Amino acid sequence: MLRDAAYYESRYNNRAAVPEFQRHFDRWALSSAQARRELDVELDVPYGDDRMETMDIFRPQGEARALLMFIHGGYWRSLDKKDHSFVAAPFVNAGAAVAAINYALCPAVKVEDIVIQCLKAGAWLYRNAAEVGAPRNRIFVAGHSAGGHLAAMCMAAQWPRHSRGLPEKVMQAGMPISGIYDLTEISLTPSVNADIRLNEAGAIKVSPAFMPPATKAPVHLVVGGREIDGFRFQQDLLAEKWANVVTESIVSPDDNHFTILDSFSDPGNNVCKAALRMMGL
Repeated sequence: MLRDAAYYESRYNNRAAVPEFQRHFDRWALSSAQARRELDVELDVPYGDDRMETMDIFRPQGEARALLMFIHGGYWRSLDKKDHSFVAAPFVNAGAAVAAINYALCPAVKVEDIVIQCLKAGAWLYRNAAEVGAPRNRIFVAGHSAGGHLAAMCMAAQWPRHSRGLPEKVMQAGMPISGIYDLTEISLTPSVNADIRLNEAGAIKVSPAFMPPATKAPVHLVVGGREIDGFRFQQDLLAEKWANVVTESIVSPDDNHFTILDSFSDPGNNVCKAALRMMGL
């Protein structure tokens, strides 16, 4: 069946679906500023040469029991790690280090370039885990929205081919949150594709749904019950395609695309509890 642009906009235009989205962004910014004041954090640590290839590293008291790489969303074209510092708190308080990474944004770069940057960040964390103060065999990845896609790409990555000397399993488990896993649908969504500029072939090349997971490391999928159709479709699709590694497919019933991050960062919420459980915390 032929679908028109309005169909794909209805499935993937989150800002149209949640008109109060700016209030969520403003709240994230306030909570993130507070987190940077209260937590032990090293800002803008470079993992590469590009000015956007930096990360903020949040450390717990004493040696970290695990390390979480968090990848922010924004449809590969907006937002910043500094908007997401607030997600670190429950994990730091549970004894983990958290590395919130930045990456270059479309349209200045391609989605494929952003994927490579995320792999570069993961490789840096593996090689520098001792400096971070965390065990390199206890690295996990989570990401929201576009970051969910990028977290899934980390779980599909053939790390030794990316960089010599890396093991097959850099990430011990992953939690993509409200992610996009078949980007062909995004290539048909004008409001997004105006900036990310994917054709069908390019979209398939960076779609986790069209590639196998690289290892048997567990994947925990999360989506909000009040999200628009496309995101629930995407979760069901990857749960089917990656059935051999998806150990949980969580629907947080009261969350939309933005409030799901509040659940991820609330230690009393089932989403955060699942992330802590994934990390053995």
